[in-house]
Amino acid sequence: MEIKNRFSGKVIFSDVSAAHLAGADLRAADLSNADLSDADLSAAHLSDADLRDADLRRAHLSGADLSRADLRDADLSGANLSDAHLSRADLSGAHLSDADLRGADLSRADLRDADLSGANLSDAHLSGADLRDADLSGANLSGADLRDADLSGADIHKGQAELIAISLGMSIT
Repeated sequence: MEIKNRFSGKVIFSDVSAAHLAGADLRAADLSNADLSDADLSAAHLSDADLRDADLRRAHLSGADLSRADLRDADLSGANLSDAHLSRADLSGAHLSDADLRGADLSRADLRDADLSGANLSDAHLSGADLRDADLSGANLSGADLRDADLSGADIHKGQAELIAISLGMSIT
């Protein structure tokens, strides 16, 4: 598999079969439809990367920079995204079930129609995030920053609603 910078066309990597890319510079890389399941991409630089429809199941992306990355319809089920930077990333339609997003920066991220069922979003920054119609059932939202997040039509349960109200400085009586 060849990975190119999608803006310059320059080849960044020509063989990723080992899938050990911790700390790699993959800014603006075209990884659409790539199979990176179980890959180690911890602390990798993936800002502006095209990861549409990529298979990132169980990938290790802790501390990775995915700001402004295109992750539409990507499968990140069971992935470790703890402390990852996903600000302004497009995660619409992404599969994030059972993903570890503890402490992740998802500010202004597009999570419309994303499957976050069972995801751990504790202490995640979701301010300004678009969570319309997202499946948040069973997601851990303790300590999550949801200021200005759009939760219209999101699937949440009563306990989560109480946590959301608390995070917004509201009290339920």
